[in-house]
Formats: sequence, structure tokens, C-alpha cells
Amino acid sequence: MRNLVCLLLFVGLISCEGPVPRHPVKRKTGSSIEASIERSKKLLALEESIMKQVIAKDSTNSYLQSDTGSWYYYNKKNEVAIYTPQPDDLVTLTYNILSLSNDTIYKMEDIGILKYKVDKQELFPGLRNSVKLLKENETATFLFPSSLGYGYPGDGDKIGINMPLKSTIAILKIEKDSI
Repeated sequence: MRNLVCLLLFVGLISCEGPVPRHPVKRKTGSSIEASIERSKKLLALEESIMKQVIAKDSTNSYLQSDTGSWYYYNKKNEVAIYTPQPDDLVTLTYNILSLSNDTIYKMEDIGILKYKVDKQELFPGLRNSVKLLKENETATFLFPSSLGYGYPGDGDKIGINMPLKSTIAILKIEKDSI
């Protein structure tokens, strides 16, 4: 009996160790994220080369590059106005969307006239950035890589996956924020 008590006491002392954490069998390295970044970089480089080919073929217009990665030229420039839209301004605009091969995706008439509160409403990223480059009564045509368009998902209707876009944007009126 004494041996049994000693054995139980010994087992009890050994088993009072703290919990041992479980370690994963496989450690994740983030390689899928790195692969996604590489795919995105290659896609952007391909789209930029396609846009540069479109620009090279268009000898009638002189393109400018925006800070956000789009290219554009003015169809109608307002030399008198100096004010460009700022956050919270209300901008009345119209735009269309085309493929880079000039196939019409959405006409200006289909989209209609839009009132847009700068940086407060959801538009695709390229359009949000482009509105801030134009003044009242200006019209410009922009080339957007898919990352500034509708990206991977497209729009769920006419704009496909990772589709670079061309858009003519006209600013009809700018109402400054009263604050």
C-alpha cells in the first residue's frame, strides 16, 4: 500500500507541469500573398504597355500622366477657370466607359448626368481621382488600368475581369462646399 501511495504521489507531481502549447504541423509563409502581388505587378505592367501602345497610335492628342497612374488628354480645356473640385464639393458630371479598343461599354446617355460629392460617394477609383483634375466646363478622355477601373470583379455586367478602360469625363458644374 505504501508503494502505491508513493507511486500516485510521484505521478501527481510529474503531471503538475503547465500546459504544452500545440504547434501547427505546417507553418504558413505568406507565399500566396507574395504570388498575388507578383501577379498584380505583371498585370499592371502589361496594361501599362497596352496603354502606351494606344497613346503611340494616337498622334492627334497629347497625353498627360496623372499622379495616380492614369493617362489623359483634354477634349475641351477651360483656360479661364482655376478652381478644381475639392473634397465635399458637389460636382455635376457625365461620363462614358469604353474599352481600350474604343468599343462602347456604357454611353453617356445611359449613365446620365450625375451629381457627385467629391470623395464622399462610391465611384470607381479612376473616376474619383480624375474628377479632381478637371475644372468646370472641361472634358477629358482618360485611360485607366484595371486597378483604377473595376479591378478583378468587374462591374458584374458589361465590364469584365481586370479590364483596362477608357472614359471621357465632362465636368458640367462645380458647387463649392459651403463650410
